Amino acid sequence: MSALLSCKSLSKSFGARPLFSGIDFTIHPGERLGLTGPNGSGKSTFLKILAGLTPPDNGTVTRQKHLRCSYLEQDSSFADDARVGTVLAQAMETLGPMEAQQYARVNALLNRAGFNDPQCRVDSLSGGRRKMLAICRALVCRPDLLLMDEPTNHLDIASILRLEKLLTGRLPESPKACVIVSHDRTFLEHVADQIIELSQVYPRGYLRVTGGYDRFVEKRTEFLESRLREEQRLANRSRRENEWLQRGPKARTGKARSRIEAAHELHKQLADVRRRNRAAGTIRMDFESTGRKTRKLLEARGLTKGYDRRPLFSNLDITLTPGSRLGLMGGNGCGKTTLMRLLAAAGGEDDLRPDSGTIRVARNLRIVYFAQQRQQLPADITLRRALAPEGDSVVYRGRGIHVNGWARRFLFENDQLETPLGKLSGGERARVRLADLIRRPADILLLDEPTNDLDIPSLEVLEESLLSFPGALVLVTHDRYLLDRLTHRILGFDGNGGVEYYADYRQWLAATSRKQGRQRQTAHDSGRKKPRKKSPKPGKLSYLDQRLYDGMEESILAAEEEADRIRTRMTDPRIAANPEKLEQCWLQLAEVEKKTAALYDTWQKLEDKKRGRPK
Repeated sequence: MSALLSCKSLSKSFGARPLFSGIDFTIHPGERLGLTGPNGSGKSTFLKILAGLTPPDNGTVTRQKHLRCSYLEQDSSFADDARVGTVLAQAMETLGPMEAQQYARVNALLNRAGFNDPQCRVDSLSGGRRKMLAICRALVCRPDLLLMDEPTNHLDIASILRLEKLLTGRLPESPKACVIVSHDRTFLEHVADQIIELSQVYPRGYLRVTGGYDRFVEKRTEFLESRLREEQRLANRSRRENEWLQRGPKARTGKARSRIEAAHELHKQLADVRRRNRAAGTIRMDFESTGRKTRKLLEARGLTKGYDRRPLFSNLDITLTPGSRLGLMGGNGCGKTTLMRLLAAAGGEDDLRPDSGTIRVARNLRIVYFAQQRQQLPADITLRRALAPEGDSVVYRGRGIHVNGWARRFLFENDQLETPLGKLSGGERARVRLADLIRRPADILLLDEPTNDLDIPSLEVLEESLLSFPGALVLVTHDRYLLDRLTHRILGFDGNGGVEYYADYRQWLAATSRKQGRQRQTAHDSGRKKPRKKSPKPGKLSYLDQRLYDGMEESILAAEEEADRIRTRMTDPRIAANPEKLEQCWLQLAEVEKKTAALYDTWQKLEDKKRGRPK
């Protein structure tokens, strides 16, 4: 099977610092590659090189002829007055004039992604919904190769599950192959069939493992342990050779010249192995607790809050004690951040008040709030000033630490201290925010999406630090791996003002799925009870139309797969050289394309009827 894309000896540097060098890389149809690596290893740059947006310093990228490639950047932009449907239609227009079936394709994808109104303004969408729209924009052209940079950032779990289905399911929009930069370990486990990690710790500059993320962790651990054993073996040999080199000159003869050269080569080899092993460094992160022994830190009773007559939650009771771990889950805009702000206000970290209910806290309680919509530090201030705002040292656990040592804790080099924050990567800026967070003593930590832009090594250290934090933790995150390791229970928001406690996120997902199933069944049953002779109301489908609508996606997919099979047969030299067989294929293809167009036309009519649009 021919490769969609191949790279030969790719190298790239950022100023004087090499990101990666000498990388050979191929992507074949059917492959879904997860791309990981520490912050600053060049993942986003590598993806842009594959997309043809950034040239490599050295090496070549060869793409299959007529390869259709889509690229999803980390932060997508839209026109201020754009409509949801228009964004996708404009993306389709790059392929040529729009036809009726292509408009139906746009609406089908929006429907699968959870967008109910194609005329909705983009500027009215939450950050998570804008991210999902950007994903749809990348998928609507049905790319052969899809390149995605942190697609799960800002998505809620329901949207991540939709994305997983779009990438792995047999859907018309599913790409032939994809390369995904992500730090969401559960997402990588579910989606990727190969994992590649860029890092200077590997002799080739990267490690490629077939299998999901769990399999990759096993192989990476085996490799790193083998390298540590190799370092120990070389260190022992080097020590023996050093002892021999330090003996008096009488012990050396002309015959030992080759051994002297071999000893020097051994020292170089040991230095290289040590340098690579040290490249796998991790940040040192320990959250500072006040050491409070109070049994009950915070108690909320009957909390109620809503906006514009829309309730977010009501009559909510919460008790936080030392060691308690609570996760908040629900769709975008359901009230998670609002609840965090109410809890933060009890410690003076916010000024939001509930509509009703009370919050009582222990005396002199200290709450540290890491907000999702946190104020960004000015891009022009230096790393030194961001890490130590009040001088050349910071106070941590009652003692002063020089800014140089504090910077090294978070994997910053001394020569980076005068770098403006605007020149740092997103992950490096995230480490700056965490550096500010951990030096503040706390009884309760409120963390709203703390994992955005953090690399996987930093996430692992964050987990271990939070596990050892003796105070209470309230966590909002879409990282299911983090939820599994850290939380003792989940507070789930249904988006309609209801809240309920669950044992873990899986129980919440199952309950949400059952509730949605009951709602669909109720709507379906109410449709069946209508008299057959009466025309369905606008926005409702008859029973037969609903059955036809439900099977439309599978029918369209089957027709398009048949068209692809015919086009593949037509590329066979034996058929291309036979006029009669080639004409037969053309006739078959025309018939299948006619059938596909009719299916899209029917789907569009049913969609218009379902949504109550005028004919």
